[in-house]
Formats: sequence, structure tokens, C-alpha cells
Amino acid sequence: MKATCALALLAAVSAFAAQPQLRPEIDAGADRFETDLQTPLKRIGTLVPKDSKSVRNPVTLGCETLDRDYADYEKYKSYISPLGIGKIRVQAGWAKCEKRKGVYDFAWLDKIVEHANSQSITVYLQTSYGNPLYEGGGTPYLAGGMPKSAEAKAAWDNWVREMAKRYKGANVEWEMWNEPDISKTSTDDDIVDINVRTAKIIKSEMPGAKIAALSLANTGDARRFRSYMEKFKQADAFGLFAWVSHHGYRYRPEDLDAEVRKLRQILDLYAPQIELRQGELGAPSEPYAGGALGNHGWTELTQAKWDIRRILQDHGNGEQTAVFSMADMHYGKNDAIKKTNAKGLLKTDRKHNVVKIKKAYYAVQNAMSIFPALKNPIPPERIEADTELSRSVFGYEPKPGKTCFLIWFNEAVPTNFNATTPVDVKISGAKFERPVWVDVISGRVFEIPQSSLRQAGDATVITGVPVYDSPALISEASLIDFK
Repeated sequence: MKATCALALLAAVSAFAAQPQLRPEIDAGADRFETDLQTPLKRIGTLVPKDSKSVRNPVTLGCETLDRDYADYEKYKSYISPLGIGKIRVQAGWAKCEKRKGVYDFAWLDKIVEHANSQSITVYLQTSYGNPLYEGGGTPYLAGGMPKSAEAKAAWDNWVREMAKRYKGANVEWEMWNEPDISKTSTDDDIVDINVRTAKIIKSEMPGAKIAALSLANTGDARRFRSYMEKFKQADAFGLFAWVSHHGYRYRPEDLDAEVRKLRQILDLYAPQIELRQGELGAPSEPYAGGALGNHGWTELTQAKWDIRRILQDHGNGEQTAVFSMADMHYGKNDAIKKTNAKGLLKTDRKHNVVKIKKAYYAVQNAMSIFPALKNPIPPERIEADTELSRSVFGYEPKPGKTCFLIWFNEAVPTNFNATTPVDVKISGAKFERPVWVDVISGRVFEIPQSSLRQAGDATVITGVPVYDSPALISEASLIDFK
């Protein structure tokens, strides 16, 4: 009898395990982002999400580690386009493409490129990592070392050439080896050499290719950055690159800005035509998770605030930006990160199934919805906020006579509190017919009553604007899509 019961239980468990995994559906409802935010303003609607085919937002979504199977593109791809993201970043994975010398299998990468392009999404292809198939070929892991032997370098060159030939007709951009500056075995000469060599090969097959150099982890080492620039100059290589990409994880997202300004100053001395590009940044949704920013008690709410603060700060600074990453990544035992990297907008299990859509997914989706309004920046001196608290403020005039601006308190790491502080804001050269206050993170739209507006010469003063540590958009209603 006991044996029969045990067999029945085993059969039931097996049958349950064999059932197809039910994936969470994207919530399109007005309250898709739960929040305890309180404001005296009258709510009049919610932002309408935009998919990647209806808008061309220049924001990159991290789809990394697919080369090492720490995530599964097939299991999350249906969630990408509804975000409204314009680009995805993918590590091309030499070791995954070439498992036998001289024999390439790009089928896995083809599927990603073809799917993304079919959704009007550009693929930002990153040339990483090494390949232990070759002696001196490095490893396929983060910080694992670059190809050093003559044979390995030649094999690397051949792989890059095959990729450039293969994707010359696709909608792709390129980035060099990921975070080379954290490797203990890669010198500045090694880093510049692989950047220049790789870019030249890509350009030989795709003369119009847009390529990002360096992909640096550390933005705070100005001396080393200058060393790279000197070596690029000696190699006459600046014409190869459209961008220099960087990361630079900081617990308070705005702390990165001073370091990036210094990089910009140095880059202007050598190649002012090259843009800086933020290629990978994001916060975890769980406390003390793996990877960067792991030593903090993160929650889904603070992750969501961090991600949109970073995106909108970068954009306000005139820099292409990215959010890392689409899904949680479960690293292998030989890689540099030993715990789950919980920076995904989607929560996944160890088999890479999507088990939850996080708050940050909806926050980023809402931020993408307002992006079309964030054009034609206005001088910062046109906006005055009557508060002593540190804040970020960015103004835009996407249409003649139509103005909007973003504001949030930035003095600390994002908190789990949503209490707002009323702030009077004066914006010169602007008038509002139907102003609204948008809580970007939740997508909720509120009416600003005419009684809160007064004219001061050519300026408009908006009294009592609610401000907290998450971005709010104050806009002419016609500039955004809500219902």
C-alpha cells in the first residue's frame, strides 16, 4: 500500500513538473505599478506604453550572458518589444560560436539578430570573450583574459571577420571587449591592440559600421583613460570609433556624473567628435545579490527608481544610455560572479523561466513612453527650483511653445519611501495650457490645477510641485500619451 501511494505521488509530481511553464503576462492596466504614493493632485490617467515598432528610443537593453547560457533569449524575447526599447546589447560569444577550430555555428546568434531586427530593434553586438579551444586564447568568462598567442589572435581575427561578413546586412552596432580593465592579465597595450585590430576588421567588411571602443568598467581612473587615448592617437585609430563606452556602477546613480565629465574633458582633447555612451548599468532587485552594487539591501522599488534615474540622468546629460538587464542571470561556477545577478527587469528561475515581471520592467516601460517628449533640451538656467535639497532637473521643448521638464531629489541612494515635498518651480519662456504631473515610475498622470500657476514676466511659476527621489515629469498634456 505504501509503495502504491509513493508511486502515485511520484507520478503526480512528475506530471506537474512536465506541465508547460506558465509565464506571467504583461499587465496593461492602469495600476500595473503598485505604489503607496500620495499627492494632492487629481489623477486623470496613466501613460500608454509604446512598443519598439511605434517609437525609436535610443536606449539599450542589456541582453548579456547569453553566450554562456546564464539566461535564455527564447524564454524572454516576447517581453522586449513591449518595453519600447530601441536597442539590445548582446555578447557575441567566440567560444559559443567556435567549438571546433575553424568551424563556426552562428545559429544561436542569428536567431537573436533576426528576431530583434524584426521588432525594429538594433542589436549592439559585443565582441567577447576568449576561447580555451586555442592555447593562449583566454577564457569565455568575465575578467578571463584576452587571446595572447599568435594562433589565438589569428583565430580571434577570423571569428570577428566571419561575424562582420555575416551581419553586414543586419541592423547592428558594435562594441569592443567587455570590461577589459578589470582583468589582471590585460595591459593597456593589450586593450588598445584588440580594440584597434577588431575595429579594423569590422570596418573592412562594413565600412559604415558604428563601433564603440573600450567598454570600460572603471570610470574613475582618469590617468588610465588618458593612456588609452594616447595609444589610440599613436595608432591613428580615432576614425574607427563612433563612441567610447563605459559603465561605472555607483550606489547613488548620479555619483557617476563627475567621473564621466572628466572622461569627456579628456576625450575632447583627442577626439571631440567621438561620443561617450553608457553601455551597461542597472541595480539589483534583491538585497546582497551577485555582481556590482551587491552590498546593499535592494528591493524591487529601489531597483526601479535607480534604473529610471540613471536612464533619465544620462539622457539629460546628452549621452546614449542603457539599462542592465532584461532578465536575472544565473552564473556558472567558473565565472567571476558567484551568486545570481538579480539586475533583471524579469525574475527568472535556475532554468531561466520567467517567473515574475518586476516593478522595474513597468518603470522602464513608462520611461520609454515619455521619451518622445524629451527632445530639444533647454538651458538649465531656464528652470529654477525653490529648494535647498540636491536635485536633478532637465527641461525640453519638443515642439514650439510646448515645454516639459523632469525633476527628482538625488541626494541619496533610492529609498523605499514615496513621500513627496512641495517645491515651487519657475521656468522662463514657457506657458502651460493644460499642465500635468507624471509619476514616471508608476506611469500615473495627475492634473496640475490652473490655481497652481502664475506668470512672472515671461516665466511661469508652478507652485507646490510634488518632488521625491523618483523622477516626475511636468509637461503640457499634449506632449504625452495617456488615458
